[in-house]
Amino acid sequence: MKLGLVSAILPDCSFEEVIDYAAGVGFECVEVCCWPRGKAVRRYAGITHIDLDGLGPDKMASYVTYARERGVAISSLGYYPNPLDPDREAAALAVEHIKKLIDVSAGMGVGMVTTFIGRDKNKTVEENLELFKTVWTPIIRGAEEKKVRIGIENCPMLYTQNEWPGGNNLASTPDIWRKMFAAVPSDYFGLNYDPSHPYLIGASYVKPIYEFREKIFHVHFKDIKIYQEKLDDFGRFSYPALWHSPKLPGLGGVDFGAFCSALNDIRYDGPACIEVEDKAFEGSVERVKAGIEQSYHFMRQFV
Repeated sequence: MKLGLVSAILPDCSFEEVIDYAAGVGFECVEVCCWPRGKAVRRYAGITHIDLDGLGPDKMASYVTYARERGVAISSLGYYPNPLDPDREAAALAVEHIKKLIDVSAGMGVGMVTTFIGRDKNKTVEENLELFKTVWTPIIRGAEEKKVRIGIENCPMLYTQNEWPGGNNLASTPDIWRKMFAAVPSDYFGLNYDPSHPYLIGASYVKPIYEFREKIFHVHFKDIKIYQEKLDDFGRFSYPALWHSPKLPGLGGVDFGAFCSALNDIRYDGPACIEVEDKAFEGSVERVKAGIEQSYHFMRQFV
């Protein structure tokens, strides 16, 4: 595995500053956030470390060269919108930017895009699967032509009151993954697998590694803490923002030894990027970097 960092936690740094910092810490790769410029719609979103607008071949090459010269690979171009948004204009803009991201990832030689399937939170799973086939089939076929792999994060995007009742990302369970991969079969369509999300919903985060070994394109290392006293009050049918919190790896409930052992079992040798979203390590750049570096040293036990 190649230990990396998701760039979203350093929103005020330039691409060059992110890469220099990652190299200094010892990271081998960075998942670079490439949102369209504009207002963020939620925490850790709207981060633009590579602006795709007006991006020509020379500039694409310069990003790759800058990172390579510092011993850091670009693991993926990341963008996490809702391409199945019930607001059709918002959905169309998301789809357009994903397609642009695929083109740029091909042009840069990165060959990977990490994103969300999206979901209409007011529709059933079955209705969303039909919508998925309509929206995503041409995206995936276009990625095949460009030889760019699409890694879908398994986050349910079901945390806050405004994401209720169904959440904003369909691809949250093995049952749904099977149906998606059967509906649109492709060697270029797989997972960006994060163990904290199955842990949140009370499912195994180890078992799917073996079944979906050929579909794990990219990995996120993130942890969460579930507060049992709050869960006792609200119950699991309430939105999780009431009873959980994202944490640095090792400070929540995920057993990263077991998780990485399973990844080693399947001979996974791709990128595994730490995703820092721990509110206890915010408030200043120094505090954020302390959280990143603590996570780096913790995960180096296993990677």
